[in-house]
Amino acid sequence: MEVIKEIKVDGKTLRLVKGDITERDVEAIVNAANSYLKHGGGVAGAIVRKGGDIIQQESDRIGFVPVGSAAITTAGKLPCKAVIHAVGPRMGEGDEDNKLKNAVLSSLKLASSKGFKSISMPAISSGIFGFPKDRCARILIGESRKYLIDNPETSLEVVEFCIFDDETLKYFKEEFDRLG
Repeated sequence: MEVIKEIKVDGKTLRLVKGDITERDVEAIVNAANSYLKHGGGVAGAIVRKGGDIIQQESDRIGFVPVGSAAITTAGKLPCKAVIHAVGPRMGEGDEDNKLKNAVLSSLKLASSKGFKSISMPAISSGIFGFPKDRCARILIGESRKYLIDNPETSLEVVEFCIFDDETLKYFKEEFDRLG
């Protein structure tokens, strides 16, 4: 795990790291989920493989989650306390930017409602869902920064973006550099 950059926002921290989200030492990690919470491939598959079947079992009990919303399960054997399953948009379904903004905000609100101090999220929708990586970076970082500014009472002290691949990381680093 490598910390790439940190930015302070009203006493809170936005952090960019390169690494495996399943190994992050935070209270909650975000899973880039589909609406049926079937965690087969990508980040979702890795989370269930490392965290255990309990994550999929709890997801099955939750059932359907609309695009732009989020649900929470325990984390099984993962080092975090919880997994927040954020359902981002697939490219081509329409109104993708707003749906991705809502998925980010839903995740942050859910983490805050549980009193979590730290959260780590991947590049939601930028993998098999085909969302452009540059727009993904701009929306995730921008909405998280705005959330911290607009909600000074939030329990969240660290909002982290955990990026696995170099191509996606480049866009997130550019967005961090733009902010300071």
